[in-house]
Amino acid sequence: MDASVLLKRAEKKLSGLHPVVAEKARQLIKKACAEGIPIIITQGLRTIEEQNRLYAQGRTKPGKIVTNARGGYSYHNFGLAFDVCVCDVVKGNLVPNWKVDRRWHRVGQIGKSLGLEWGGDWRRFKDYPHFQYTFGLTLAQLRNGKKPPIVNAAKREKR
Repeated sequence: MDASVLLKRAEKKLSGLHPVVAEKARQLIKKACAEGIPIIITQGLRTIEEQNRLYAQGRTKPGKIVTNARGGYSYHNFGLAFDVCVCDVVKGNLVPNWKVDRRWHRVGQIGKSLGLEWGGDWRRFKDYPHFQYTFGLTLAQLRNGKKPPIVNAAKREKR
């Protein structure tokens, strides 16, 4: 699978992310693809309402628990996190493969090499699809209106 196809497919999901985070996601797609691991972006920016709906899943709504974060308590809510899925290529088509295997762990390592925090390293709730880049900001700071740097950080990260 060609990285340009994966990048084009990712753009809509990346559009709400901080520019530095979006660029790191693009780099992750390219590097994983270069190693024969096609990945897709499944989630980017989430509204508080979307986050609360996901939090309700497996608690007050049917389904499996997929997050421990309520609205306002996820870096997704501030454009600083994204989720991926490793894919198989079947007859030229991308087929998401949610079974965590060595490819997922390799994607986690690639993400960490780009400076991303990987949810697969978390002790309490392994979130293998999740990557975030926080700029050292806490969720409390973000909820209180503190913003990550935009222009200078984006230029510095592209070098």
